[in-house]
Amino acid sequence: MSGVHDTAELFRHVSAEKAAIYRIVMGSFAAAKRQFRLHLRPDEVLAEGEWTGAPPRIEEIQSALAQLAEWGNLESQPDTARVASISDFYRARYLYRLSQGGEAVESALALFERTLLHRAELQSIALEDIANRLQTLLALANETLPDVAKVHETLRDLVRVFESLTENAQAFMAGIGRSIELQQAEASAVVAYKKRLIDYLERFIGDLVARSGAIAQHIISLSPRIDPLLWQVAQRESRDALPTDAIEQSDALSRSLQTWRERWKGLARWFVTTGFEPPQAELLRSKARSAIPLLLSAVAALNERRSGRSDRSADFRVLATWFAACASDSESHRLARVAFALNPARHFSLSPDLASGAQDLPASTPWADAPPLSIHPRLREYGEATPRSALPRVQERDQERRLLAAQFREEHAQIEAARARLATGELTRLSEIGRLDAHAFELFLSLLGEALTVQSSPDEAVELHSSDGLLCLSLAPLGAETRAIVATEAGVFSGRDHLISISRVEASA
Repeated sequence: MSGVHDTAELFRHVSAEKAAIYRIVMGSFAAAKRQFRLHLRPDEVLAEGEWTGAPPRIEEIQSALAQLAEWGNLESQPDTARVASISDFYRARYLYRLSQGGEAVESALALFERTLLHRAELQSIALEDIANRLQTLLALANETLPDVAKVHETLRDLVRVFESLTENAQAFMAGIGRSIELQQAEASAVVAYKKRLIDYLERFIGDLVARSGAIAQHIISLSPRIDPLLWQVAQRESRDALPTDAIEQSDALSRSLQTWRERWKGLARWFVTTGFEPPQAELLRSKARSAIPLLLSAVAALNERRSGRSDRSADFRVLATWFAACASDSESHRLARVAFALNPARHFSLSPDLASGAQDLPASTPWADAPPLSIHPRLREYGEATPRSALPRVQERDQERRLLAAQFREEHAQIEAARARLATGELTRLSEIGRLDAHAFELFLSLLGEALTVQSSPDEAVELHSSDGLLCLSLAPLGAETRAIVATEAGVFSGRDHLISISRVEASA
């Protein structure tokens, strides 16, 4: 328990009575440590402290230093360097320096302050840096004997940039909800800020869309060849491990290799579709795009609030002019009933037990001409006649989840069967492709549509990757007089004949 007590003592100066003096003193010692100075004297602390007002007396500084040393933030030792007489030797004079616990506390407080002041941002430059690092890594992978030092340096830069991108993106999207809320500031400043934020989001979304495809292609090209590079980097890092037995050296190599594989897997999941989940970059883009309508609605609501302020005194003045313009008392009474909601309310559904005979009266019956109503006290107090019942029990949805999972597996199997039917990698004519089922024909139409949109003329041959990056399509038109007919379950598809080749990206790589 003494260790816990000592640890707590290190933070006492933050909330003590003279916390301002203690923090300035500790700041002086932190600055001295950055300047590679080992010790400070009380007069040096007084001279170098960043005091907001009048500096304290030297006695207060000595008292603060003694208290900080007692709490464990500082360490003291006798100062004999400036002794000029016997009386100076016997006078208590000390040198002070940061203790190990004091250094840890200062580091923690500095990190705490930086985290509070940190403003997350969407880093478009990081996307460009990631693409450049991947290009460099791809060039190194194509070499017969890649330079391990360059590979290691490139991977470290790639991980550093990627971690910065992900941390800032997560923090920004977590705080976008707070930015959508209306700030307590001048209305014009709030509107201008939200418009700048919308432009900022649109610019980042454009960069993300433009660069994600190239980054995904680099990752797909590197995936078959990345493992040997990671192995070489892990071997290079394991050289710095402490010299121990062979088993521990092998464990260090395995841990380093596993770490690099996890980093590469995280990078791939950010930009490439894996399994049934969309890439994280797509989720970030959808999150940013969904924030734009919310920001626009917030700006519109603020404009409406700013342009249509409610003034009750002005409303009463207008109402007074309307009363003055009434030609008779009957018109005045009619206006009063409309303005103050004095019309009959017999259309409200009241219990016959509580309001006897109320159901037999028409809705136009005035309150003054109707029999009195018996209102339950609970209705007056709580706004409802009967207490609310207990909340319904949580229903189990296991069967529905199993049904959805089965449907998902079935759809995935159908899509994979369609890919297996079409993605043979062989060059064939459209007229020889054979009969297609509904799922294969749907995939065929989507691929054909992507290819035709790329063509600049009907006689141009095209080669491209599908939008999901999984298939590679090559399409070359034949003569204009040729004709291809493809039979499907929905009917017959016909058009100009082409030479077509569909293959999986892994197979082509």
